[in-house]
Amino acid sequence: MESDLPTASFKVRGAIVALLDRMSRSEITEVVCSSTGNHGAAVAYAARLFGLRAAVFLPEKPNPIKRARIEALGAVIRESGRDITDAFRAGSDYAAKKGVYFLNDATDKVLPAGPATIAIEILEQQPQTEIIYVPMGDTSLIRGIAGASKALRPGVRIIGVQAEAAPAYVLSWKQRRPVETAECVTIADGLATRIPDASNVEDIVSFVDDVRLVSENALLDAIRHLLLREHVVAEPAGAATTAALLNDGSTQGLTVLILSGANVSEGVLRLSVYR
Repeated sequence: MESDLPTASFKVRGAIVALLDRMSRSEITEVVCSSTGNHGAAVAYAARLFGLRAAVFLPEKPNPIKRARIEALGAVIRESGRDITDAFRAGSDYAAKKGVYFLNDATDKVLPAGPATIAIEILEQQPQTEIIYVPMGDTSLIRGIAGASKALRPGVRIIGVQAEAAPAYVLSWKQRRPVETAECVTIADGLATRIPDASNVEDIVSFVDDVRLVSENALLDAIRHLLLREHVVAEPAGAATTAALLNDGSTQGLTVLILSGANVSEGVLRLSVYR
């Protein structure tokens, strides 16, 4: 239940770890990131925690709930381009200034140590865990959880879940090489990646045992199921693991689903309930 964290998403774990690491190595005055929302809120939260300025680059027309959360945390928001790739380029250009640190959750080498603590908590609470379903967006979450899980309990199966409309990392896992997609238009903005990082692909090929793709309708059904059956609010990316398990029907052994975030827009929530 990562939605219980300060920004209602797992992302704050990695942002704090990565920012602390960078501050220990060099002086910075501002931290910058590109995001579809949750990483931006995590960076804004961590920056406020450590007394730094923050600027967050979002694609145009972002999730309004996520945008409002970032704004409330005091970060400067800049909207740029149609998707996260465009926002990344704009953020990278801005971060060329002295004293500015670009915190890229997709490629930062330290950041997955934050999400890795999720695996430690799971295996402390449920040591007999056999399967963990994990949302797979920029892959920092699944790389952290998979790496720690395999170190602590090598037999645990890690299943990565992406949206059918944004399948870049699933295709990359299957083909054992980075596979780009032309589009990544999905209600699950937290899973919306279209250009995989080569080193991330190597990691998921090494640590992830299987993958699933879920449809937009399956994501909406999972949000509805969680809300009405479990009384839990989940954003589409957060509900992706539930969607995958509902599609699979059953599993062999104790199974854990990562609910990665709860920052769902009102429109998507209404659509899921009244469809």
